[in-house]
Amino acid sequence: MPRKSTTEDAAATRRVVIASVAGNMMEWYDFFLYTTAAALVLGKVFFPSGENPLLGTIAALAGHAVGFAARPIGGLIFGHIGDRRGRKAALMGTLALMGGATFCMGLLPSYSTAGLLSPLLLVLLRVLQGAAAGGEWGGGVLIITENVPAERRGFLASFSSCGMGLGFVLSSLALWAAEQVSGDGFLAWGWRLPFLASVVIFMVGLYIRRNLGETDSFEADSAKAEAPERSPLREVLRRHPRQLLFAMALRFADSGASYVFMSFSLVYGAYVGISSNVLLWAGIVGMLVDSVMMVVFGRLSDRVGRRPVYLGGAIGMLLWAVPFFLLMDTGHPAAVWVAFIVGHIAIAAMIGVQPSYFSELFSTSTRYSGMALGHELSSAIAGGLSPVAAAALLAATGHFLPVALLTMGMAAVTLVALVFFAQAPQGPEHPADQARKDTVGAPVA
Repeated sequence: MPRKSTTEDAAATRRVVIASVAGNMMEWYDFFLYTTAAALVLGKVFFPSGENPLLGTIAALAGHAVGFAARPIGGLIFGHIGDRRGRKAALMGTLALMGGATFCMGLLPSYSTAGLLSPLLLVLLRVLQGAAAGGEWGGGVLIITENVPAERRGFLASFSSCGMGLGFVLSSLALWAAEQVSGDGFLAWGWRLPFLASVVIFMVGLYIRRNLGETDSFEADSAKAEAPERSPLREVLRRHPRQLLFAMALRFADSGASYVFMSFSLVYGAYVGISSNVLLWAGIVGMLVDSVMMVVFGRLSDRVGRRPVYLGGAIGMLLWAVPFFLLMDTGHPAAVWVAFIVGHIAIAAMIGVQPSYFSELFSTSTRYSGMALGHELSSAIAGGLSPVAAAALLAATGHFLPVALLTMGMAAVTLVALVFFAQAPQGPEHPADQARKDTVGAPVA
């Protein structure tokens, strides 16, 4: 094998990082667009509820939960494709499915036009979005973690999470711009524009991913294996059951809490009289801070280890759940911004470390399936149900305390896993790590 220069290796690393960030940003723009729109407008358009608008919002957020229920299914399907046919093939599939579903949402007739058919079609498209999202995260992570040196994996892999954060920012900005339509235009047709714009995002993503190569680890593993695993899922359950459960537990704090902060907070803010503009911009700024801090925490995890950084984020989430809502109750824009920013810093400590932490739990031949299943099962439970449960608790009690306790409970699940089960045996070394030791001899500068 010819020896790569440090410059060539660094250029290759930059390419895969940029491709991961851009691809994730475009995919998660589509997925988060529904989440934000559900809290702002979709309940009024597709789930009219008479005198109590909160009921319509709960119904729209239930569609959010249905999308999350589909994520493990998508993880299984695209994880299987990714482990058998390659990471690139799976990522092309998730891109097409997500882009098509989002664009079609922008064309749906309202409830007043099509009756029950309207919300049924919306939920169906949300299921397709969820399946695409379930396959996207693992593949977007692996094109970085399976191509970079182990000593920089935490730092570089954290950029894939930045793509998720930037996707949320982009979707929120798109909805904010659409809200500037005068009069009733936003409710009548303006909300559709960000969904229809997804066709442009799809074309850009298609160009980026068509020019993406396969990962070093997958190629190295394929070269030495007689045949790919016939059933990667079965191998995950047989060889890595403890790692799978550990990954699921890790997701409870960040997935559940992040959707309380990103989605339910818009509902709660409207409930206590905060303008949607203040809430949207607080969410945007919070996620921008989140995206920067993901990289900081990813770099820190290379120095001190994945577990201490993740543990700090879970503790921060536990401690911030009540202050978050107390600051929201003030209604003051500065207090709302502080609530969002601090909450997102705690989330960033977990999400920034997740890509490297999860990828190191599974062997190459089952890594896509193992990561996708562990990540998405918890997403379906904690992320999918938390906004709906939070809105229902608010409707039943009229107070934030039950929601705060729910958030703290999800953080506690992660804390228990980190304290008692963090020493789960990890998968073998990424084959690309050994290949670099043999051919390069030094980390990428």
